[in-house]
Amino acid sequence: SKLLFTLTQTISMSFLWSPASSVQISPPLEKIFLGDLILLRCGVSTDSEVTWYVNDTVQAQRNHTLKIEAAAPEHSGRYQCQHGNGSKSDDYPINVLGHAPSAALIIRTGQPVVRSGGSVVLQLDYDDGVKGWKCWVNTGEQTKTVRLRRSDEKAVSVSFQSNRLEVPESVFWCTNQELRSNQIRVRTSEKDVSLEMYPLPAVVGVSLTLKCLAWGTDRVTRAVFYKDNSIIKESQQTTYQINNVTESTGGRYKCEATYTHVQRTAEPPYQVVSDDQDVFVQGKRNQHTALLFCGTLMSCSCRLCPADSTYRWYKTDNGQARGTYACRFVWTEGRSLLSNDYSCEFLLIEFYLVSLNKCFGF
Repeated sequence: SKLLFTLTQTISMSFLWSPASSVQISPPLEKIFLGDLILLRCGVSTDSEVTWYVNDTVQAQRNHTLKIEAAAPEHSGRYQCQHGNGSKSDDYPINVLGHAPSAALIIRTGQPVVRSGGSVVLQLDYDDGVKGWKCWVNTGEQTKTVRLRRSDEKAVSVSFQSNRLEVPESVFWCTNQELRSNQIRVRTSEKDVSLEMYPLPAVVGVSLTLKCLAWGTDRVTRAVFYKDNSIIKESQQTTYQINNVTESTGGRYKCEATYTHVQRTAEPPYQVVSDDQDVFVQGKRNQHTALLFCGTLMSCSCRLCPADSTYRWYKTDNGQARGTYACRFVWTEGRSLLSNDYSCEFLLIEFYLVSLNKCFGF
């Protein structure tokens, strides 16, 4: 009986002192970078209301899942949750790094919004080689590895095709033993019209293009773009260009397309409205952003990038010195955002690109 009492007492004390809930993160990321999507869940889902705390401050969110759509340094802090009148969870510390990871993951073929059952081809780029890298996909409830084809030992990029995408949102990223890439989010839609945009958060000071696409046809005769249910553009063009993103650019966008198919031009055109898409803006031009200056010589600078960073220069491939240039800083575990673009005319003298002082920023 003494043993039974001790065991009962131990169980009772364990229940009394253990938190009723615990904060869990999805996707499972060791480090959180600028622009990442993260979901915080409060233990096991119940019918009770959940209270979220960040640095001991109550948040407006009352759902079981707290969604951070585009992580930024201001999201760093101590997170706790509480079911109903139960105990608070232990602290869950989050530290969001103010830069992008060192490897780049892009959509090579396809769009960020696909028809249910569709797929995309993604490409991983890493300057030091992609040998030993793995890729992952998170569908909200589970995370799986993505099979990669074998590549050359010295390959700096590798492509892979996703499986059929059936869930509303899938998040892809790649890792090696120490590093990882950015995330790519791919959504599905049942509609015949989709609003497409660059799959990463918009950046203040950079342009953003929205496209209104109709599946299976390019015969779109009219496109209407909406922000927060108000019309912002109506024309025969299927694109909407935001030349200079500001914090006020963020919001919920959609488009309406009027279109026909080749085989039914004699019938009335379709008019379909896309699903909503949220545009997230990285608050202000990040301090880990490269800046390109075009004067007598081109120079690239980054205020907070590590001293041992290396440069990467980018240029439109037109076979001439004249063209559009950009730069970024790269270091072991990260990279800056791409710089502003410049259109320049150059004269090649003694292997240096010397400007003719005809540089125009845009």
